[in-house]
This record gives sequence, C-alpha cells and structure tokens, in this order.
Amino acid sequence: MEKATTIQKMYDEIKTLKKEVLTIKKHILDPDKFITPKEAKIFEKSLKELKEGKTTPLTDLKKELKL
Repeated sequence: MEKATTIQKMYDEIKTLKKEVLTIKKHILDPDKFITPKEAKIFEKSLKELKEGKTTPLTDLKKELKL
C-alpha cells in the first residue's frame, strides 16, 4: 500500500509541476518580440529603402549569386 501512495504522490507532484511550467511558458517574455533602438533604426531605414525602390528583388539577387 505504501508503494501505491508514493507513486500517487509522485504523479501529483508531476501534474503540479506541469501546470507550473505551462503557466511560466504563458507569461515568459520572448526576447525576439522586442528590438533594440539600433535595430529599430536599421529596420526603419530598410523600410524607407524598400518604398523608394532601392532594394534588390530576391529573384535578381539569386541570379546574381547564381543560386
């Protein structure tokens, strides 16, 4: 009987830990969702260049690189 009680306690602890891990995963911040001021400046510059037509289309780049 004692063995069954121990197994049940282990099972209950694992269930509790699983719930805690899921809660942590829901509330953890994803660093990829945030950008630094330097990255924001680079991004804004790239958007401006795209709007101005200063970028190279991927198909042209592949041809140039012979991919």
